[in-house]
Amino acid sequence: MQEIFIDIKSLDMDGRGVGHLENEDGSPGKVIFVEGALPGERVSFETTRKKKNWEAGRMVTLQRASSMRVEPKCQHFGYCGGCSMQHLEPSAQVAMKGRVLEDNLWHLGKVKAEMIMRPMYGPTWDYRYRARLSVRHVAKKGGVLVGFHERASSYVADITTCEILPDHVARLLVPLRELVGALSIYNQMPQIEVAIGEETTVLVLRIMAPLTPADEVLVKAFADKWEIQWWLQPKGPDTAYPFYPLGKKLYYTLPEFGIRMPFKPTDFTQVNHHINRVLVSKALRLLEVQQDDRVADLFCGLGNFTLPLATQAREVVGIEGSTALTTRALDNAKANGLAEKTSFSTRNLFEVTKDDLVALGKFDRMLIDPPRDGAMALALALAELRETHEHLMPQRIVYVSCSPSTLARDAGILVHKAGYVMKKAGVVNMFPHTSHVESIGVFELGDKPARPADGAHYVPADVPAPPDAA
Repeated sequence: MQEIFIDIKSLDMDGRGVGHLENEDGSPGKVIFVEGALPGERVSFETTRKKKNWEAGRMVTLQRASSMRVEPKCQHFGYCGGCSMQHLEPSAQVAMKGRVLEDNLWHLGKVKAEMIMRPMYGPTWDYRYRARLSVRHVAKKGGVLVGFHERASSYVADITTCEILPDHVARLLVPLRELVGALSIYNQMPQIEVAIGEETTVLVLRIMAPLTPADEVLVKAFADKWEIQWWLQPKGPDTAYPFYPLGKKLYYTLPEFGIRMPFKPTDFTQVNHHINRVLVSKALRLLEVQQDDRVADLFCGLGNFTLPLATQAREVVGIEGSTALTTRALDNAKANGLAEKTSFSTRNLFEVTKDDLVALGKFDRMLIDPPRDGAMALALALAELRETHEHLMPQRIVYVSCSPSTLARDAGILVHKAGYVMKKAGVVNMFPHTSHVESIGVFELGDKPARPADGAHYVPADVPAPPDAA
């Protein structure tokens, strides 16, 4: 069969090259998404999925290479789903993510930031301090596999090393296969969670049946040899508990603010500790907190932003949807000597209303750090608040996002309905070599929309649920 070549013009949100077949008259035809292809390249492809208006496929022949193409560092790249962009030079990866952010802001939110900030980035290898490794016994491949899923598949990739995990964890991949294979419940252990702190590396073993005494001997010996701590998780994340050795402490630090943050290995914390420090520092500078300010930290989690904010503001109110999290955030505040300047409450921020904001009182500044679903209800509540209680509106908002599409949707509401101005926006390269885009936006209170509201015609974009981070 004759190869069909296309020119790749851009990258999509999954890091695939985007091109078009040509119609008979030479005009662009069906859209083609090609794994492994980069902008500026001419490639042939093998179709893996076909629809009426588009096709997806894999690159077969590279006829003309991009100057941005590099040799992937990992021997498993292209097969393992942990990374999708190692073939693209790192600075070009960041530039691509910046374009994704700007495109989303304009096409979904009809918003342009007055200033695009320099990207935040750091080490591109050995950066991943949090990971969920899948575990499967596959007889055809000789036993137990431990690693990420294969690309676009539910199968576990047969990998023996990993370039994005810290070296001391990557070295455990093969020994973990051997350990699990030697246990009596080798086929009842679906995953191993990795959490790395300043002094301790924890592996959480998801077990669907109890360990036998013989199993416990093997597990403890592994911990002693490789200097890790085991936790066991018999059911959901809340059931995880320390197993062996006891007494180790898991925490990360924010040295600029003198913060030591304890956490559990199943808690949500940022995967990239270096970038988290940069992000917290940058977010606080952008918020321009004053000593007399009362600040809200919404979706506060364990207090990653709350505690640093408390070193600068008069009062910080952290709000999260889980009582367990807000209780532990308060414990963290006490441990860092900041309890008198912080308070925490539990509210469902996905259903927050204008009346809820009125009850909370006046905030001078607001930091928002939602999950992938974004903060649409909050943005709409602020728009309503502007109409009836303008004196309660925060002057400045910093929005930290793990989804450019939901950030764009919410930015559209804040700008067109609540009367904010998007002063700055930029990307945060939290996940190098993946297509995942973290970003940050800065909003300053502007003129109140005229009545009828200038933004009355604006309808928030229907944004699909964003994919999980790689």
